[in-house]
Amino acid sequence: MSVHRVQQVMGTTISMDLVDTHDTTLADRLEAWFTHVDHTFSPYREDSPITRLGRGELGDHELTDEILSVLEGCEQLCADSDGVFDVWNLPSPNGTRFDPCGYVKGWSVQRAADLLVEEGVQDFCLNAGGDIALRGRNHKGEVWSVGVRHPHDAGLVALVLHGEGPLAVATSGTYERGAHIVDPRTGDAVTDLASVTVVGPDLTAADAYATTVFAMGMDGLTWLAAHDGYECAAITHDLRLVSTPGLGAYR
Repeated sequence: MSVHRVQQVMGTTISMDLVDTHDTTLADRLEAWFTHVDHTFSPYREDSPITRLGRGELGDHELTDEILSVLEGCEQLCADSDGVFDVWNLPSPNGTRFDPCGYVKGWSVQRAADLLVEEGVQDFCLNAGGDIALRGRNHKGEVWSVGVRHPHDAGLVALVLHGEGPLAVATSGTYERGAHIVDPRTGDAVTDLASVTVVGPDLTAADAYATTVFAMGMDGLTWLAAHDGYECAAITHDLRLVSTPGLGAYR
């Protein structure tokens, strides 16, 4: 009794493993949700509301509750990080300086996870290009295991994390898209660390925190320590693993 689905959307691969249900309509709803998110928030789409917002073309009456929720979350993170997480000051694929992708992916997957819980699904794993929301146990009745890719070798795993959930795991790094994370305060791409993985209860926060810590470098671990419930592992280019004290609970 399980449902497995893979979807190519939002510029990544999303896999859905719904362990304790055979209701394929739930997977259909998730696919429709992620397609909707892509059409609404993609800066690669010339006609998306987010592209139009970045160009100053979106009227106030077109700001849906979803868009307003994302904007509010981004604003809070900008203030919390002293401008390190500033989606209004980033080079965007659509030619503007507005790119909320560092928030939207985690937010959209967390919304999908919340929908599954509302529908009574207790054992599942949603994986959007390495950003993961999971709950309960896997197909063997065991706690989930999440491998973090080695930053220098795609065939190796640098770290394995375990959890029963609700648990979110998000990784930011340069190994797939190159030096794509920019510090909005300087406009420069950040490459001080090889990868950063954040673990916590909510993927909206974990994904945004991973991007923020990566942009901050080692100072980001101190910043994250002020955020209860979230732990971090940073891998340096010379393959040192530096983590916050609570990460050991997941290893």
